[in-house]
Amino acid sequence: MKGRNVNINRVDEEILSSLDRYTFPQILARQVEKRSAEDIAVREKAYGIWLSYSWDEYLSYTKLCGLGLKALGLKRGENVGLVLDNHPEWLFSELGAQSMGAVIIPFFTSAVAKELGSGINRVEAAYVVVQDQEQVDKLLEIRDQLSCVRRLIYVDPTGMRTYRNDPWLMSFKELLERGKALDQEEPDLFGRELWEGKAEDVALMLMTSGTTGVPKLVMLSHENFLDMATKWLETAPIGEGDNWISITPTAWIVDQLWGVGITVGGGLAMNFPETSETAVQDFREIGPSVIVTSSRFWEELASKIRVKISDAGFVKRKLYELSGSVGGAVVDLESRGKSVPGRLRLLKWLMTRLVSRPLMDRVGCLGFRAAYTGGHPISPDVIRFFRANGLNLKQCYGLTEAGGIFQVQPDDEVKPETVGKPLPRTRVKIAEDQEVLVSSKSVFVGYYQNPEATAEALIDGWFHTGDAGYYDADGHLLIIGRKEDIMRTKEGEAFSPDFIETRLKFSPYIKEAVIWGEGQPYLTAFINIDFGNVGNWAEDRKIPYTTYNDLSQQPAVEEMIRGEVGMVNKQLPAPMQLAKIILLYKLLDADDEELTRTGKVRRKFVFQQYKELIDAMYEDKKEIPVKGQVRYRDGQVGTIETVVRILTV
Repeated sequence: MKGRNVNINRVDEEILSSLDRYTFPQILARQVEKRSAEDIAVREKAYGIWLSYSWDEYLSYTKLCGLGLKALGLKRGENVGLVLDNHPEWLFSELGAQSMGAVIIPFFTSAVAKELGSGINRVEAAYVVVQDQEQVDKLLEIRDQLSCVRRLIYVDPTGMRTYRNDPWLMSFKELLERGKALDQEEPDLFGRELWEGKAEDVALMLMTSGTTGVPKLVMLSHENFLDMATKWLETAPIGEGDNWISITPTAWIVDQLWGVGITVGGGLAMNFPETSETAVQDFREIGPSVIVTSSRFWEELASKIRVKISDAGFVKRKLYELSGSVGGAVVDLESRGKSVPGRLRLLKWLMTRLVSRPLMDRVGCLGFRAAYTGGHPISPDVIRFFRANGLNLKQCYGLTEAGGIFQVQPDDEVKPETVGKPLPRTRVKIAEDQEVLVSSKSVFVGYYQNPEATAEALIDGWFHTGDAGYYDADGHLLIIGRKEDIMRTKEGEAFSPDFIETRLKFSPYIKEAVIWGEGQPYLTAFINIDFGNVGNWAEDRKIPYTTYNDLSQQPAVEEMIRGEVGMVNKQLPAPMQLAKIILLYKLLDADDEELTRTGKVRRKFVFQQYKELIDAMYEDKKEIPVKGQVRYRDGQVGTIETVVRILTV
């Protein structure tokens, strides 16, 4: 249909039409009835070899995991925590527990012990399944605070030999053995428990990003998720037998929706790369049809490509520049709905074969029919960059409370600056104060143990997103930013920090940017340099440095970043141009509570933490001595004393 992608692969219509009437494990059982032994449901790469599971094996491990938890004493309605990496055991644990009527709460594996303990106690998780010794050690550290946890189950036994006599711990292998024993005792038990589940039951709880305070717990039912899965299966270029590759955290809604809802509901194969470092090579081997990931992924990939090109020979650089110029011209015409002249189409065809296709193949993106970015605003320059290079990258918009991404750019109407149009059976409107409101069956049940926040967010069937936006003349939604983050200068000029920050991060040398200026005569910013890219830049110019702090304070680096900010200023209206910047002496870090676990800046916390530096940019100071803490990779905290310079742009 016009304005939408059309499935090029078949999706079982009978299953598709009834997805939102079942639970995740029930849909898995229905898929098994329709699959042959040769159909692959899950793949995992280990030691360079792809290992596969059929749909029947997928259900079998799910069954044993569920029955194992039942044998331990799991009761319907209890909460089970997961602290797992991207591996098949995540799927088996999640669907297994849900088949027994449990509610799943996934946590980020990067979370520190205190953070994990707080989350586990908050939901009173009866059982927790963790990945490895690292996660076990975190929870053993606070074991006396986890009275709600009856058993801690670990997947990877590496390094766990000395822990075997601890009755609180159990291996995943032993969990499966207990499930097998219970199945032999009561062969009908799994079926009874499985089909007792209802679509309206809460399936899992996911934490909000927590940019403004303590994260809320979003309760999502099977129906919420599977309704959203149905919409994507109806509209995205995916179908039975296609590949999805899992690269985002299992605690993020993207991998929950796609890794469980869409792959199980649509009959897709779920693929797990060996490591994050091998993901690009694994892309090329598996050939996933679609990818949905964070804006940071695309920003970093664009930076890597541009840095590599700058190091290439003269001929390759010139070919790349010509290809980018031609591709960009085509993207600009298409985004305005104008026809592309024949000569330009011919040049685009030629550049695609000489430059774009080899480049996309090199970074593992050649096989994507479509690529999507969400979770945080992204610069239109990043969208334009990839589309000019032949990748069908589209910006979209969604929230955990809305069941995931509900606003997508149609293939034939892609505009780099917008988030497109709503998915089917999704109503979106703009309130008088410009807040974006959404209503659909995918919208969440409510916030866990927080009826006040639920009542504020859900009014008359509409979820109040907290984001400000507007529609353009073509009916495309543009997101301005968080409503509470919209600022005004001393002169009353309104600006969105996100709007400026995303454009700054298109620079390969800027990793993070935080804009300030509320009630001030001009705008300022904190800049985190990209240590890898700026380090290579410095080495090429024979500039010696030791640490991140040392590199960020090099005069040549300061001048280079000043130039990058100056180029962005030229694209902005005068009231939104930056007057002063500070290159922060350390990277903003989730462990220091400056970022959320999904990489978003906790603006209020950063403001309080660095208020002295912010104030200095609005005074006549040129530098300011600071004494701060730095958290090292081994978890130790050190103190750093330095002098930060205030740079005028």
